[in-house]
Amino acid sequence: MKIAFCDFWEGFDANSFLLTKIIKSICDFQISSIKDADYLIFSTFGHQHLYAPDNCIKIFYTGENIIPDFNLCDYGISFSYLNFGDRHFRFPLYYCYDNINEQMENKHKVNVDEIIREKTKFCSLTVSNGDRHPMFKTLFEELQKYKNVDSGGKWNNNIGGAVDNKYDFDLTHKFSIVCENSSAPGYTTEKIVQAFAAGCIPIYWGDPEICKIFNNNAFINISDHKSIYEVIETIKKIDNNDNLYIQMLQTPAYLSQESNLSVQKDRCKQFLQSIFLQDKLKAQRRNRISWGNKYIKQQIEDKEPLTIKQHIKDIWKLLKAKTVKKNK
Repeated sequence: MKIAFCDFWEGFDANSFLLTKIIKSICDFQISSIKDADYLIFSTFGHQHLYAPDNCIKIFYTGENIIPDFNLCDYGISFSYLNFGDRHFRFPLYYCYDNINEQMENKHKVNVDEIIREKTKFCSLTVSNGDRHPMFKTLFEELQKYKNVDSGGKWNNNIGGAVDNKYDFDLTHKFSIVCENSSAPGYTTEKIVQAFAAGCIPIYWGDPEICKIFNNNAFINISDHKSIYEVIETIKKIDNNDNLYIQMLQTPAYLSQESNLSVQKDRCKQFLQSIFLQDKLKAQRRNRISWGNKYIKQQIEDKEPLTIKQHIKDIWKLLKAKTVKKNK
């Protein structure tokens, strides 16, 4: 069995990818090129998947706020609460941070006195991309008026340079601002899990259905508040009340044990088994004929740069249209 990986983020290592590890527990395979692949696992950071062999089983994976296009893939793995027969499985990005998940799941068992001794600073923020909801900037600026927020990323850095280790940086802070780039039901990245793992109280914005999975009493949900100023008042209240702060630290992050990584890994394994342990022909799901083929060809045409010949053709059409308009 040959499996290829493509269109993943910069620095992606297929061998250390959690899905790869799960597949290795199901069957033997070798990592191959796209053209030789029996199965292709691809993501959102490119378009090489469009050139996969027609008989290749394509599995889409994303940790970004993108819904799987089932015209392009046989199966999809994403953050979405999407029901589509046996073709989709919800496995948000934070589950791929298995070491952090283990720390986060045990965060309510920590030595509180030790945690409090470590928390010598108020609030952390680690963001490189400031292109997000305007609320994020307002929160940062207004909270700064109360106490200093240490910005350890590239965005608004105020500690003399970007941090090398986010976990170590968060360890010394009581709170951590963890806002997603965008908001959609189910779209939760690793940010809130990283904060929990480091013993911070997350100040969260993003997934409007975050409380389906995470315990609302363990973090500050910005969406529960009427304004940024109300959020800041909640932060102040917790910051100045040790009993309330400790109570939140000792509250389990997940609402249910069903959300634990071990349970979700088992479910993911069952989903992947249903793909890899059946006859390859029977595993095919996407339309490969008629409009299915036309859709793929159109995607390729949209992604490929225009040839010089096509540029000349388009310019000629434009000049012709202008001439006709002028004569009228």
